[in-house]
Amino acid sequence: MARLEGKVAIITGSAQGMGASHARRFIKEGAKVVITDLNEEKGKALAAELGENALFVKHNVTNAEDWKNVVEETEKAFGKVDVLVNNAGISLNKSILETTEVEYRRIVDINQVSVFLGIKTVIPAMQKAGGGSIVNISSMNGIVAGAIGYTDTKFAVRGMTKAAAMECANYGITVNSVHPGVIATPMILQADSKAEIEEFSKHIPVKRVAQPEEVSNLVLYLASDESNYSTGSEFIVDGGLTAM
Repeated sequence: MARLEGKVAIITGSAQGMGASHARRFIKEGAKVVITDLNEEKGKALAAELGENALFVKHNVTNAEDWKNVVEETEKAFGKVDVLVNNAGISLNKSILETTEVEYRRIVDINQVSVFLGIKTVIPAMQKAGGGSIVNISSMNGIVAGAIGYTDTKFAVRGMTKAAAMECANYGITVNSVHPGVIATPMILQADSKAEIEEFSKHIPVKRVAQPEEVSNLVLYLASDESNYSTGSEFIVDGGLTAM
């Protein structure tokens, strides 16, 4: 039996990159998947590729009304919500002195506030479904330091996960965070940073960057019934970087 047979999942920021990898794996494992993103063209194309068990909904993750719409569209199409993967996020590689207040508030809204809105909005739907799993994609920079804005918000996701897990345990909902290291996504492998990433990979204990599918394997486990006794925990997939 497929590991997500009968489950309905919402995956944010899933038109491309790691989110698209999660969506493909979830479909393969028997789930019905709602792909949400602001990129309508790529989101619709991915939904068409994945077939009748996939639906695209345009979604601004920082907007509470958009979140309500996503849950309503999911229930209308597939009847319930079992899984939420809070995958949407942005990075900002600037120093504190270079970062403007507007830039800082934007990254907080997208990386942190969106996770709060997602958790808050899906809880009632998951209660109706009899339980569920929330997987918050943080970063290894939610464990160790990185750039300002990105690091702070990824630490916040880690803390929010623990707070939500304690409350949601009463509802039969698990909440965990995933902390990827350097992953081979289009954003990472763009021409102006590819050489730098290749050089950095020599310092990773396993001597390579990860493929998106390797993160999807972990997200799949947390979305499945196999992880029912895991909640409020960090799951790190970084090739050993944070162990150094």
